[in-house]
Amino acid sequence: MKRLTAACAASLLATTAFAQPDPTDWDAVLEEARGQTVYWNAWGGSTTTNDFIAWVGDRVAEEHGVILKHVKLTDTADAVARVLAEQQAGTNEGGAIDIIWINGENFASMKRQDLLFGPFAEDLPNWQYVDTEGKTVQTDFTIPTEGYESPWAMAQVVFMYDTADIDTPLPSMDAILEWAQAHPGRFTYPQPPDFLGATFLKQALLDLVEDPAPLMEPATPETFAKVSAPVWDFLEELTPNLWREGETYPQSGPQQIQLLNDDEIDLAISFSPGEASTAISNFELPDTVRTFVLDKGTLGNASYLAIPYNANAAAGAMVVANFILSPEAQAHGLDPLNLGYGTVLDMDKLSDDQKAAFDAIDLGIATLTPAELGTALPEPHPSWMEMLETEWTARYGVQ
Repeated sequence: MKRLTAACAASLLATTAFAQPDPTDWDAVLEEARGQTVYWNAWGGSTTTNDFIAWVGDRVAEEHGVILKHVKLTDTADAVARVLAEQQAGTNEGGAIDIIWINGENFASMKRQDLLFGPFAEDLPNWQYVDTEGKTVQTDFTIPTEGYESPWAMAQVVFMYDTADIDTPLPSMDAILEWAQAHPGRFTYPQPPDFLGATFLKQALLDLVEDPAPLMEPATPETFAKVSAPVWDFLEELTPNLWREGETYPQSGPQQIQLLNDDEIDLAISFSPGEASTAISNFELPDTVRTFVLDKGTLGNASYLAIPYNANAAAGAMVVANFILSPEAQAHGLDPLNLGYGTVLDMDKLSDDQKAAFDAIDLGIATLTPAELGTALPEPHPSWMEMLETEWTARYGVQ
């Protein structure tokens, strides 16, 4: 076999890129997608999330003949690393991953390394319903998405607490520290770099700093050392008062919920305002659990779907992303009996019948109203999360 010249190789790459489906020609996308198998790489640590993905699979198979396979991840970075390895090996088509549930530093990494298909998101037919004014759905941890990822759920930090043990919500991180010192062993958080554990560190950072403006810019060693100092002072006092004196941590959010259900802790962090109600309805938490946000506000962001540049089934992946933006799927996901994730849609853009489906949802006894949640705080630049994880591991990492 003759070797390809550099010019031929470049031409082949260009042909491969050109061969990917055009999101502006939706009829052609639907035709190409029919019969495709889409491998969705997504965190697999939550039964309700897994069930939602399975439900999406049933619906896209029924409507569009697309077969959806959930590849369950423990760390999204593993999927990013696989796409990067394929790129480095020259696998520029027929990749193993068709769509990824992604956020923050992982999106920034893929975008920086040209690992993404698109732009496609704002050409999806159901983009017409997305709330681009009231929700942060076009930036991801300060990074403009530019159509390279499609939002599918809104999240905001809440703290779950058992009212049988805690009388009133705690208004700040300092108040959480004071409560933990008075009730040692009754609080913990997932071990970073678990996403929820890293979120706790970012929430502490936002609540404890006087000026959050530097967090919106890339961190440098100098700015990180100065701005994050209050977090490490806070953790020095908090850690000895954590569950098992901070010598071990739950490895995930569901493990943390199990501790709350087993009455080993009284307070836990969540990135889903409806998670407590969902857990109560599934008999995974006592019905005395409620949620609160801090007085200064809590972190909020969108969960996104991205398609790798070399996806084998990019058309099918776009069909999945588009279906998840449908009022039907968004209402299904909002219902705490199913998932309890916030919607990315603008209710004013829906028909009366579509809005009625949302109005009929009982958000659950532990779910705060949008007014009670308040305005979500923006995510810091991804570099802050990376440095927080590294520094936390150096100081408190459990081997």
